[in-house]
Amino acid sequence: MNTTPCDESREDCEPAPEGELTLRLIPTRNETNLHGDISGGWVVAQMDHAAESVASRLAQGRIANVALESVVFMSPIRVGAAVCFYTRLLDIGSSSIRIAIEVWTQNPNAEDRRKVVDAVFVYVAIDEHGRIRRVPR
Repeated sequence: MNTTPCDESREDCEPAPEGELTLRLIPTRNETNLHGDISGGWVVAQMDHAAESVASRLAQGRIANVALESVVFMSPIRVGAAVCFYTRLLDIGSSSIRIAIEVWTQNPNAEDRRKVVDAVFVYVAIDEHGRIRRVPR
């Protein structure tokens, strides 16, 4: 599902995720922090799973995460909310792949959704010995 952002100057505009829905989970109380919200560490790990699946497919093989260029947490995630991970390819270099990830939540009792995390992950293609290799074109 590819979506495009709306023109936010319009009053009837509802923000929408950018990219493809890659992963959807409903975290449990086991994933909470001391305050009862979903742990940021759990969210980052799931973002890595979502982006890694895209990068691995594009690299046609093994990859390694080499950088989190940015991770911006916008608001807490409550237990019971559906957590949706949207990925979008930003760039493919000779050996690297940059992927944007948006995390959105949806309340199980309502249609409202909100963006809670925005990030960019970078992966490199590696061979069976762990050495950097070219990304096939």
